[in-house]
Amino acid sequence: MEVQKMSNGHHDLSPDKSPESGFDALENITESETFLHDKSNGTTHFTDFEGKTSFGMSIFNLSNAIMGSGILGLAYAMANTGIILFVILLISIALLSAYSIHLLLTSAEVVGIRAYEQLGYRAFGTPGKILAGCVITLHNIGAMSTYLFIVKIELPHIIQGLMKLPDNYTPWFVDGKYLIIIVSVGIILPLAFMKRLGYLGYTSGFSLSCMVFFLISVIYKKFVTECLVEPIKNSTFLNESIYNSSTDTCEAKFITVNPETAFTIPIMAFAFVCHPEVLPIYTELKNPSKKRMQNISNISILAMFIMYLLTAIFGYLTFYAKVQSELLEMYSKTDTLMLCVRLAVLIAVTLTVPVVLFPIRRAVMQLLFPEKAFSWVRHISIAVCLLFAVNLLVIFVPNIRDIFGFIGATSAPSLIFILPGIFYICIVPKEQEPLKSRPKIQAMVFVTLGFIFMIMSITFIIVEWVTGKKSMAGH
Repeated sequence: MEVQKMSNGHHDLSPDKSPESGFDALENITESETFLHDKSNGTTHFTDFEGKTSFGMSIFNLSNAIMGSGILGLAYAMANTGIILFVILLISIALLSAYSIHLLLTSAEVVGIRAYEQLGYRAFGTPGKILAGCVITLHNIGAMSTYLFIVKIELPHIIQGLMKLPDNYTPWFVDGKYLIIIVSVGIILPLAFMKRLGYLGYTSGFSLSCMVFFLISVIYKKFVTECLVEPIKNSTFLNESIYNSSTDTCEAKFITVNPETAFTIPIMAFAFVCHPEVLPIYTELKNPSKKRMQNISNISILAMFIMYLLTAIFGYLTFYAKVQSELLEMYSKTDTLMLCVRLAVLIAVTLTVPVVLFPIRRAVMQLLFPEKAFSWVRHISIAVCLLFAVNLLVIFVPNIRDIFGFIGATSAPSLIFILPGIFYICIVPKEQEPLKSRPKIQAMVFVTLGFIFMIMSITFIIVEWVTGKKSMAGH
């Protein structure tokens, strides 16, 4: 295909394509198309789309993609690892996640790819494209289901608490099944209709503000809440492993190792999953470059690292060994402040769903309609079908977290470790980096680490199913 030079310095791939209309082809870009990389200033000009999303909005979107419901379980993770071990693990995982994004961006820079699925195509052909698309779809559907499952469970309690309704009074507007439909149709679906992911920067910023309110409240509650001497009775979570006597339940542990410790490590490892959103955000970035996108990733990971660490420390130092696997369960349901905090967390996870939905729709477009031009009907129909399917799962499957826990145990390490490393090894030319070069060897070790995490996660879930124990909720 001959590439025509345009007056603005970009390259056009078709006679009727312009920067304004170029986004129409973003979701169905063919594997043979490339991009223009300006070596003089390090700027990447995508041939099919000129990004307009600012640096700050891109940070909001990526941070919102990183932030998951798993933040509610980090205090429990600290109780099962100890403060020092937790900090070491969290730092290691944040660095590994940043390195993983570096591998993705480097691979994208070599061949000019705008989607995770296209990296799979360049590495392994059509099977690689199908594999990447399926992994992204399964993982993000699992994440969407988890978020809506939280809405289904928590929103009725919040309404009851704010309206001071008795527990035995359950009208339709406190029925979780109806509430998730209302939230999906009234909030999520309109946002999912947006043509560009960059438009969600404002809602992502508001979502992060809600989580900052949650963090501030957790810190405040640490200084006004006395440590409970007796363990919580009738708890639905198995916490016996982290308190053996009433004498040490209000003492901070710096290093703790128990059977639950092994369960917390994979959960923490998946706390920074945002890789399906990295390349779409990169594509829509104004003045895109690998360095600029890496800076966005590093800032987002650092911000979430700080939020994760502070939430874990102050949540743990409030309840110590008695903290449950979901931190909000520890606070009184009649406390007006904490009811507002619960509502803020629900708003945050609700506004994250449209961000997570975008890569799924991109994957579906790549797999089912790779040669079709952009269509609003198709764009909207896919969003409606995806959200409808997720709603059905959340409404009718009672143990949805167990089902998608297994999917997450395979998809998350694939997205973080295995696929980025393999793509890097296959895509970066051997002339540029031989197979025995240090970067390629590091990538191989990274892939091996991913397989180890996958085996660990699957093993832990099987043990959980067999023994009946419950570990923390995932990302």
